[in-house]
Amino acid sequence: MMKKEIFLCAINNILSGTCKEDCKFCTQSVRYHADIERYNYKSIETIVTEAKRAKAHGALGYCLVTAGKGLDDKKVDFVARAAQAIKKEVNNLNLIACNGTATSEHLRYLKDHGIDSYNHNLETSQAYYETICTTHSWEERYETCLAVKEVGLQLCSGGIWGMGESVEDRESLLEAIVSLQPDSTPLNFYIPNEALPIKGRNISQEEALEIIQKARKLLGEDRLLMVAGGRELLFGGNEKAMFDAGVNSIVIGNYLTTSGDAPNQDRAMLNRVGYTVATSCHGE
Repeated sequence: MMKKEIFLCAINNILSGTCKEDCKFCTQSVRYHADIERYNYKSIETIVTEAKRAKAHGALGYCLVTAGKGLDDKKVDFVARAAQAIKKEVNNLNLIACNGTATSEHLRYLKDHGIDSYNHNLETSQAYYETICTTHSWEERYETCLAVKEVGLQLCSGGIWGMGESVEDRESLLEAIVSLQPDSTPLNFYIPNEALPIKGRNISQEEALEIIQKARKLLGEDRLLMVAGGRELLFGGNEKAMFDAGVNSIVIGNYLTTSGDAPNQDRAMLNRVGYTVATSCHGE
């Protein structure tokens, strides 16, 4: 029996909207001219302040996200310096980096400078991937996930559902995620945007609940299973069903380029549906 504790995670988009890849689901690509906020690196002082705020709202995980295909020397240095600054001022916060494809060398550097976990999603099935992205391969994504495990970082890996994929693609994606045995798995549900080539979302709440149940069964009871992007649109008003199906983690606050519910609203929702906010990570 899973504990009725929900682990909270916050996202900080520290470099926004500058990606040159052609992922058809992503508003951060410069190719689609989506109406989002675009900026270069935030100041480290701002990032630390926002980390303190996330911690005060109950976040145990804090994810530093950068737009772009992957890590280079400049980006890895900035993320490392931001991680070190946060660790100096905020205790008991699991730092997650989400910076695209990465080499073992770059991942090891992040690990040595305060990063605890690395998030890299497979997004969809290997077969369907070329339909939604042509500028890099699914295999590169999978190899990055393997490299994360190789250097001893915790792996956070999941995907996006509802981008026009088939039932078979959904099964294949889950199988690929399970093969990696990630420490945590974010399930995202596609959020349509008029600027993006993928115009609609082909998933219902019932289908999403089936995916959650299957993911929980395949991943086991001891892993973090998160519903991230699309939660408010797909489950707003029926969050209890999502938790009862096996979810034990959510993102609080805003996402990368879309708004989420206010953290106090999420905490009130958890209380209303009979769940509590986790106050420490597994193993502490």
